[in-house]
Amino acid sequence: MSLAKDAMGLGLRALNRFAGLPLVDRLGLRKPAEQVLYQATRTGFRTVGALNRGFNATQKLIKPARLPRSGAPELFDLAPSEEQQMLRDAVQGFALEQLRTHAAAADAACAAPAQVLEQCAGLGINQIGVPDELGGAGGERSAATNVLVAEALAQGDLGLAVACLAPSAVSTALVLWGDAEQQSKYLPAFVGEHSPVAALAIQEPRPLFDPYALETRAYPAGGGYVLEGVKSLVPRAAEAELFLVAAHLEDRGPALFIVESSTQGLSVESEPAMGLRGASTARLLLDNVRLPASALLGAHEVDLYSDCVNLARLGWCALATGTAQAVLDYVIPYVNERSAFGEPISHRQAVAFSVANIGIELEGLRLLTWRAAARADAGLNFARETALARRLCADKGMAIGSDGVQLLGGHGYVKEHPVERWYRDLRAAGMMEGVVLV
Repeated sequence: MSLAKDAMGLGLRALNRFAGLPLVDRLGLRKPAEQVLYQATRTGFRTVGALNRGFNATQKLIKPARLPRSGAPELFDLAPSEEQQMLRDAVQGFALEQLRTHAAAADAACAAPAQVLEQCAGLGINQIGVPDELGGAGGERSAATNVLVAEALAQGDLGLAVACLAPSAVSTALVLWGDAEQQSKYLPAFVGEHSPVAALAIQEPRPLFDPYALETRAYPAGGGYVLEGVKSLVPRAAEAELFLVAAHLEDRGPALFIVESSTQGLSVESEPAMGLRGASTARLLLDNVRLPASALLGAHEVDLYSDCVNLARLGWCALATGTAQAVLDYVIPYVNERSAFGEPISHRQAVAFSVANIGIELEGLRLLTWRAAARADAGLNFARETALARRLCADKGMAIGSDGVQLLGGHGYVKEHPVERWYRDLRAAGMMEGVVLV
C-alpha cells in the first residue's frame, strides 16, 4: 500500500502531464484542460506518498562533504561579482521568457507545466550547491548567490519559482548539515539526469504559526523515531519523493527529519491556496510515521534549526524582492502609456509618488536581504539582519502588490494583467516558513 496511489492522485498527475503537451495548444484544448485541472484540484485529492526511487549510496564518504564559505570581501561591498551577475542574468532571462509565459496557466491549473520544471532543472540550480566530490558543481557555499537566483526567478513568477526551488532546499540542507551517510545516500540523486522532487516542510495549518512552537511531534521509539502531525502548503507534495520535515523532538526541541515519500503512514492531501498556486501546494499528513535513527538531520548541530529558519526567511525575502521588481517593471510603462483627461496618468502627482514609493521600498528590501546573506557567507551572526528583512518583506512586499493593483485601476483586478496574481503571491511571502533555503 505504501507504494500505491489512489485513482484521484494518478488522475491529477496524468492531467497535469497532458496539460503540458504542445499538442494541447495546437488542438485548441488549452482552456478545457486548464478547467478540468482546476476543478480536480479544487475538489481535492488524497494520496499516499509518491513512488520512491529507492535512494542508495553510490559512494561512501569518510566525512561529510561541506562547501567552503565564500567569505567576506576585503572592502564591504554588496555588489554581485562578475560570475554572480552572469548567473543572475541567465536565470532572469529564463524566468522572463519561460516562467512569465506559463504563469497564468499554472495559476489556473494549480500545477507547474512539466516542461518548465525540466528546463529549470537543466539550468543546474540544484547542482551549484552540491560539492564536486558528490558530482555537483559547487565550489563554495554562497547564500548571496542563492539569494540572487531566487530573486531572478521570482521576476518571472513567484509560484513557479517556488516549484523550481523546492528541491534545492533539501539538497542545500543535506550539504550544510547532513552526515556522511545521509549525503552518500541522497545527494547523488540531485545531480543526476532526473533529480528527485523534494520539499522542506515546516509550515503548519494554524493561525499565527510560530516555527519554534511546532505541533508536529517526534518520539523516540525502537531505536528510531515516530512522527505525528500535519504540515501545510508543501510545494509539489503529491509528486515529491523526499521530504525534510520539522518536528518537535522530546528533550531536544525543533529538529529536522529526512522522510522518504514511500514511508508507511505518510499521505498527501490537496490544499490549493490564495497564492503560490503554480507550486501545487498540499498538506503532508504524518500518522505514526516510523523512521530509523539515521533520519535525524544534523544530530550534533546545535544551531541547525534556527539557521534553517533564518536561511528560509532570507529565501522568501529574495522571492518577494524579485516579485516586487516585476510589479515595478510592469506599472512604469503602464502609467506612462495609460491616458486620462488628455495626458498620461503618470503626470498625476499621486500616481508618480506611488510608483516612486514602490521603487524606494524595493531597494530597501533588496539591500537588507543582500546584507543578511553577506553576513551569513562571512560566518557572522545574521539573525538580526534576517529579522529586519523579514519584517520589511511582510509589510512592504504586500503593500507593493496592493499599490500595483491600485495603479492599474480596474485592470489590476482582472486576470488579463499579472499584477493581481503577484499581489496574491506577495501576501504569502510574509507568512510562509520553510520551503526554500538559500
